[in-house]
Amino acid sequence: MYEKMTFRFILDRMLSSIPNDIDKREGSIIYDALAPAALELARFYSELDIVINETFADSAGREMLIRRSAERGVLPLPATPAVVLGEFDFILKMGTRFSLGELRYKVIEMFAPHQYKLICENAGTVGNKTSGELIPVDYVDNLTSAKIIQLLVPGTDGEATEDLRRRYFKSLEIQSFGGNISDYKKAALSIEGVGGVKVYPAFNGGGTVKLVIQDHQWGIPSSALLNSVRAEIDPFEHSGLGEGLAPIGHRVTVEPITGEVIDIRAEFTFAQGWSFSSMKADLLDIIDRFYKDLACEWSSSENAYSENIIVRSSLLEARLYNESKGRIINISNIFLDDGRVIWKNKTLTPDCIPLKGVVTNSYVG
Repeated sequence: MYEKMTFRFILDRMLSSIPNDIDKREGSIIYDALAPAALELARFYSELDIVINETFADSAGREMLIRRSAERGVLPLPATPAVVLGEFDFILKMGTRFSLGELRYKVIEMFAPHQYKLICENAGTVGNKTSGELIPVDYVDNLTSAKIIQLLVPGTDGEATEDLRRRYFKSLEIQSFGGNISDYKKAALSIEGVGGVKVYPAFNGGGTVKLVIQDHQWGIPSSALLNSVRAEIDPFEHSGLGEGLAPIGHRVTVEPITGEVIDIRAEFTFAQGWSFSSMKADLLDIIDRFYKDLACEWSSSENAYSENIIVRSSLLEARLYNESKGRIINISNIFLDDGRVIWKNKTLTPDCIPLKGVVTNSYVG
């Protein structure tokens, strides 16, 4: 806003108010008297620009954005710990601690005989382990086997600044009130581990509500996460007693999003020094990120809660070109294969996301 308020501009303006019959050349008394003041004013305007940018939510840095968004009760989501399922050959006490590399896990609940839930003491996605040998921090007599066998609730990193900014502006668009769609979305998304939700009002008659949820990695939620959502929203499902966050009279059903594996077939031609075998892992990684971006958009619309995800081979082809960084020379005859039919574009059923399958190179040569 004040870019033009430079030292030279300010000094020239100050000197222009001095009569011309007074010496205003550089080194003169009046010049040397005004120059320090002009320099300080230029610094002032530069800092004023920073103040103005920090005042508004669209340009504020993280610290000021947090203060601005807090005025509407929108606070940055903290990092949350992962909850994993461990299998052991001995009965454990609650609070028994184990290590996996630099991570620490603590037993919090028995899940089944010789299986326990463990919470990671290191908050964030770093604790999202699906397997691994555990070592007791303190000696546990008669224990010979301890390992992680499943990730139950993914840990999440602290909310990024731009994500917080988007949530702040989203809070200005629609007001939550007493069990409307926005209210249910806000309640569900505030639960640890939930990344996306769609709300179906009156899906089975008046007073019924269905929530379809994703985990924080935009994938299919675990049964443990589903139970956490049910316990928060409507602990006595279909009771309508208002024991949870759901208003009195609302009977809430919580369901997971479903997934469909979609394989990719194409004829790839690679740059010199590259082949399908050397690129296969990277191709699968690009496809996986493409699918996750689609899954992330699944619940982005406030109103279009019935829209289906469309997987378009042309967009995937462009993504493969762009992210291969010149290692792919040509892609032709790219198709989506769901195991039954080969498609150019695949429209998924409602509340279904694409899942990575295999990639096949039909080009021989």
